Amino acid sequence: MDPQTVFCPNRECPARGQVGEGKIGIHSRKEQRYRCRVCGQTFAARKGTAFYRLRTAEATVTLVVTLLAHGCPLQAIVVAFGLDERTVQAWQARAGTQCQQVQAHLVERPRDLGQVQADELWVKLQGVRAWMAMALQVSTRLWLGGVVSAQRDRGLIDALVQKIRACASRRPLLVCVDGLATYVNAVRRVFRDPQPRNGQTGRRRLKSWRGLYLAQVVKQYAKRRVVAVVQRIVQGKRAAIQRLIDRTQGGGGINTAYIERLNATFRARLHRLVRRGRGLGRQIPTLQHGMYLIGAVYNFCTFHDSLRIRRRGRPDQVGHRWHFRTPAMAAGLSEHRWSVHELLMYQVPPPRWTPPKRRGRVSKATQALVARWCA
Repeated sequence: MDPQTVFCPNRECPARGQVGEGKIGIHSRKEQRYRCRVCGQTFAARKGTAFYRLRTAEATVTLVVTLLAHGCPLQAIVVAFGLDERTVQAWQARAGTQCQQVQAHLVERPRDLGQVQADELWVKLQGVRAWMAMALQVSTRLWLGGVVSAQRDRGLIDALVQKIRACASRRPLLVCVDGLATYVNAVRRVFRDPQPRNGQTGRRRLKSWRGLYLAQVVKQYAKRRVVAVVQRIVQGKRAAIQRLIDRTQGGGGINTAYIERLNATFRARLHRLVRRGRGLGRQIPTLQHGMYLIGAVYNFCTFHDSLRIRRRGRPDQVGHRWHFRTPAMAAGLSEHRWSVHELLMYQVPPPRWTPPKRRGRVSKATQALVARWCA
């Protein structure tokens, strides 16, 4: 137990989410509990992780979650480990919720994306059909997030584009999508910022991002076969789009090959996405938990062959010729390949404490807390 690497999870504590500074002490080594010296509350070492209040050994839960993240059917896990089906589903829900929090904390931050590809695929559930829309950064193969909905409508596409904006900084950005017309209006509507009022009243005008480019790949079918592919530039100039393509994917033309390859990876690892199978899902939240579990494992725990870089020096000096990287390593989010146990044990810090709003003059005690923990 290391108190220097732990933060207080109490939402009412002024020092919540802040590591170090000697405010955390060990309350009980036997029960694995810490104590915050600021608010006086005690908390478990596994508070905020997927293992919180689980009696099963962490190694067993990690092994089951690893099998689920690589496409092992739930029925096979039940038979092999002698577990109840509801127990395995509960562990998958815990892992999916944990991975969704890690994804929102580490991935959904502004960065120079360069080129993003988005696509949606339909999922056959028991008695209904659902849609899963996802986005990918081409240069690092980083999965930016996904949205699950019962319908392929404006709400689904708007939610996906909102996730892309949460990950994008105001740099030149190319968004490549399929022929769905909803993407065009969604991208133009979401990537806007309010302008200064300049003495005017009423609603502020919205201005689109500078350097935003949009391209579509339209496939033409005949008897369920692709007979032609049309590359369409919706917004931007071809020369600027080609420069972004050369910088992010090393040449070529407008395509959605990278997100389609990611769709194949998800279909291979999430058994509920198999087109002709008997392990159908029943509820959309279950599908969403599985999506975030596989996406986080893909980002942080899986080496990508296309991201490897050659090591410096001779092979006999460094031992290996190539340095393999995960998408998170390529994006600068991690310095090493995470294990599934490390992913499930990652504790997302809560936002910093803000003093409560009250009438009247602020007391000196509150001023001291603000100066100490809100600076």
